This record gives sequence, structure tokens and C-alpha cells, in this order.
Amino acid sequence: MTASDTFPGQWKPNTSSSVALFEQLRLHVIEQADQGKLAPGTRLPAVRSLAGTLGVAPHTVARAYKELEAAGVVATKGRNGTVVCARDERWVALSEAAADYAAAAKSQGATFAQAVHLLAAAYDAE
Repeated sequence: MTASDTFPGQWKPNTSSSVALFEQLRLHVIEQADQGKLAPGTRLPAVRSLAGTLGVAPHTVARAYKELEAAGVVATKGRNGTVVCARDERWVALSEAAADYAAAAKSQGATFAQAVHLLAAAYDAE
């Protein structure tokens, strides 16, 4: 069984969230890859197929895939589809730190926008 048979499983984007649908999908793929649920080399569903499964526009999935590719999370191989890329240890550590920060921000009642603002300010601080 391949990821295209099982991904995204029961997961669906939250249409009432302030986070854009493509961003929710992008974050979900990253989380699944970081947790090893989407192993390197795993082929993701085609854009139209995944859009139908999730009940979103194909453009939403295409944008998520494009941003995932720009970040090095996936690679598009033409007719061979989109596959998950191998991640190095530094990326895993950074992803774990990001997950810890997200959990802390949520526990303090921060919105996504507030958490991003604080992260951006910390990133730009010297």
C-alpha cells in the first residue's frame, strides 16, 4: 500500500480555521514527513485526486505542493508525481523546536498570527 492509497487518511482541512487551506495541507505533510508517516520516496496523490478527496480546489493542493517543493520537503518528478524528500537531522531538530513553540503558543492562548508575529520578531532580533 502506498501513501497515495492512504494519504491523507482521515485528515481534512479545517474550513473554519483562520489558517489558509493550502497552509493547513502544507503543515500536515511536513508533520507526517517529520513523524516518519510519509517516508522519503513516498509518492503523494496527484493534485486533482487529493483535491477531490479533501473537497478543496485543485489550486489549493497545487499551491501546497509548490511551497513544499520550494522548502525541499517534496520533489515533483513530472509524470512520476510528487515524492517526499529525505530530511537531514538539522531539519528534524528544527521541526521539533517549531512543534514545541507551537504547543507553547497554543497553551498560552496565542492565535496563529500572534505566534507567527512573535517568531518573526525573534528571528529578526540580533
